Amino acid sequence: MRPTLCVLTLSCVFCLAVASTLRNPFLGCEENAFPPNKSNAVPQYTINLDLAPEDRWTQLITDKKEQMVALVGHVKNLTRLVLGDRVFQIVIDHLEELSTTLPSPYHEEMVGISRVSGLPLSEVTLYNIFYEVFTFCTSIIVQDSTGRLYHGRNLDFGLFLGWNPKEHTWQVAELLKPMVVQLEWQRSGEVLYQSISYAGYVGVLTAVKKDKFTFSLDERFSLDGGYVGLLEWVLLKDHKQKWIAFITREVMEHADSYETAKHTLSHTRLLAPVYFILGGAQHGEGSIITRWRDNFRVDDLGSKVSGSGSWFLVETNYDQWNEPPFYDDRRSPALKCLNGAGQGNASLSLLYNVLSTRPVMNKLTTYTSLMQVNEGYLGAWLRFCDDPCWPW
Repeated sequence: MRPTLCVLTLSCVFCLAVASTLRNPFLGCEENAFPPNKSNAVPQYTINLDLAPEDRWTQLITDKKEQMVALVGHVKNLTRLVLGDRVFQIVIDHLEELSTTLPSPYHEEMVGISRVSGLPLSEVTLYNIFYEVFTFCTSIIVQDSTGRLYHGRNLDFGLFLGWNPKEHTWQVAELLKPMVVQLEWQRSGEVLYQSISYAGYVGVLTAVKKDKFTFSLDERFSLDGGYVGLLEWVLLKDHKQKWIAFITREVMEHADSYETAKHTLSHTRLLAPVYFILGGAQHGEGSIITRWRDNFRVDDLGSKVSGSGSWFLVETNYDQWNEPPFYDDRRSPALKCLNGAGQGNASLSLLYNVLSTRPVMNKLTTYTSLMQVNEGYLGAWLRFCDDPCWPW
């Protein structure tokens, strides 16, 4: 589905020709990437949920104001490419109204971000919509021989926008890297959970709730995609569906167990299709929840579908029961490296090495994150894929 986006910027023939010449970038499993370079660790901030929603993001946005303002212009261009001119204009025309329809406290938080950044509320809203419809990722859960679970992910962003032929980088991906932050969410002086996100995005993309569960999400492509749900929200006033940003916040703040989180993520009506990757604290608690907007399918750890093994789960951006397309096969190298290492080596170091293997890591990769639920551990590092490196 990634070449669909390519059609928006290049001719289909040229795009597929390029893909066909680069169809086999796998050069072997990375074995020495771990431990990550400490200088690439992302900065940490606290989000105090006891503060008024308008004030929760003040310090973070103050520090990241310049980068956020620079990025928003590129977000507008990319969103236009993804949605098309006609849909984009409808969304832009309704953004101010749309922002007022968002549930509390998210609307108020965006108002605060707008105030501190100096960006119009409509553009802060657009910035958050951007993540609702345009993320690419690889998520992996592994279980060691004692039943201990480890969860890792790459987050890739900025496909087919602003390729720099001199530096061999994607412009939006490079602009996003300074925006990656680690957040500690607190209430009444206690840590509720930790997450990795981009400054200014009020939702949750990657997170751990100590002794409860770990979480990541991957984009899922569908004809009934996020833009359809967005148009229904704006034009049909269908506000019964949940924005992915908001359901993930609710799960992290209120779910008190793996099973509760799994049920909520499976049964809630969504604005956009998505893959939720969920890991628990007990032996066997790992699942990929494939979501349509109204329906779902769950593949649990040990289910042995094409994207998993008896002790691991791998999700890129394609359904578990189908083979990934040749032009974007990150799954096969990940499977090869995991099977080659064996369950006896299941660990954070194995996850980091697999996530550092090309093309699992590629020019779109902005960060790699690692999680361990029993320790409540979360770490994230910016990634820079030196050549030879797959563009996506």
